Amino acid sequence: MTTGRLLLIEDTPSLQLVYESVLRTAGHRVQTASTAAAGLAAFVQHDPCVVILDLMLPDRDGLDLMKELLSRRPGVPVIVITANGSINKAVEAMRAGAFEFLVKPFDEHRFLRAVGNALRASSERPDAPKNATVAAPGDFVGTSAPMMQVYRKIASVARSMATVFITGESGTGKELCAQAVHSQSNRAHGPFVALNCGAIPSELLESEVFGHVKGSFTGAIADKRGAAALADGGTLFLDEICELDLGLQTKLLRFLQTSTIQPVGGTRPQKVDVRIVCATNRDPMEAVRQGRFRQDLYYRLHVVPIHMPPLRARGDDVVRIAETALARMAREEGRAFVGLDPAVAQLLASLPWPGNVRELLNAIRQVVVMNDGPRVTLEMLPDEIAGAKDAATGQTQAGLTLHQVRSLVGHTLAEIERVAIEETLAAHGGSVTRAAAVLGVAPSTLYRKLESWGIKIR
Repeated sequence: MTTGRLLLIEDTPSLQLVYESVLRTAGHRVQTASTAAAGLAAFVQHDPCVVILDLMLPDRDGLDLMKELLSRRPGVPVIVITANGSINKAVEAMRAGAFEFLVKPFDEHRFLRAVGNALRASSERPDAPKNATVAAPGDFVGTSAPMMQVYRKIASVARSMATVFITGESGTGKELCAQAVHSQSNRAHGPFVALNCGAIPSELLESEVFGHVKGSFTGAIADKRGAAALADGGTLFLDEICELDLGLQTKLLRFLQTSTIQPVGGTRPQKVDVRIVCATNRDPMEAVRQGRFRQDLYYRLHVVPIHMPPLRARGDDVVRIAETALARMAREEGRAFVGLDPAVAQLLASLPWPGNVRELLNAIRQVVVMNDGPRVTLEMLPDEIAGAKDAATGQTQAGLTLHQVRSLVGHTLAEIERVAIEETLAAHGGSVTRAAAVLGVAPSTLYRKLESWGIKIR
């Protein structure tokens, strides 16, 4: 077990004694403090590997103290402790750079696991320049600026136990992102279990998540372990989380708070050790406003947001992805392709790709199956792709091309609104003021939208 120098800042004497005893028994060296002032002094004097910080301190706000500690030593992992009624504060701390948060009361095993993860992160991950190039994790392809930001966020959050909330349009690679978080975490040796909440009938979803016992309902002919139990020791990926039934959302919230599950028809709860990563192609805050998603569950899950950019915002990544997929699919199909014709590369880079990476891969697969190379030419492309350039020349009264209008069909208003805002910001160098003027809204409106999506504008 990894041990190290720890700083515990906790103002309740009884809890300080309990936490210190647990840590010392596990072999850690612990320095304690009861106030923010004493904690800051101990931090400067003893240079701890990890800080364990209660957010409610008598002389100063714990979040402010954490920010000062991180400004002095940006790489130090800080585990924040909060009461059950202050989860929003803990979420705010995570977004400000905390490594992990624990909600009182927590058990000894969870406490020591969080400390162990933080110590490993402290020893294995030296600080990197914020804008340094990061290798694409997992099966990702591309080096565009938006994707480099995603890679850095994955590297930063992977070793934490914090819940990751991935957003993005359909086909942008949200499950790849979840797998990358898992593979770079301390749980990489454990299972990665993915469950699509939108693809399972609501009456069966509880059983799929939590399992059931034999005879608990018609058709339950044997005991079944649910996804949460199967993911014990690893990561549970809940895709299309906004499609969860409200009743099941309540049970999921209880699971997140207690780390226990109770199979359908079962009488005894079971303890599991699971890290949650979830994803949606909807605007989660809009789902909250519409009453389709519990606000308390949203704040419990939306700890570390990662937004997957649409393919049209990834520049030359489109061609890199197409060439990589072409090489792989050609091997699989026994074809002799060696690359893209320059005219094809130019066309692929110019299209809006409403279906994102999934649509691009589908087009390349069709080319490989129906042709034999050596280079992909315009004539080989599927009709809807080859004809997109010509279709884009027709303009609507609103100033949009016919292709752009057709690409909006099937998307929600919230998705279209997000695309419009992101594209306008990109076209004006990230200036909220200029983007707001073009869109005809107040800058404050854009700031609220961006904050709800977890996007920071500097």
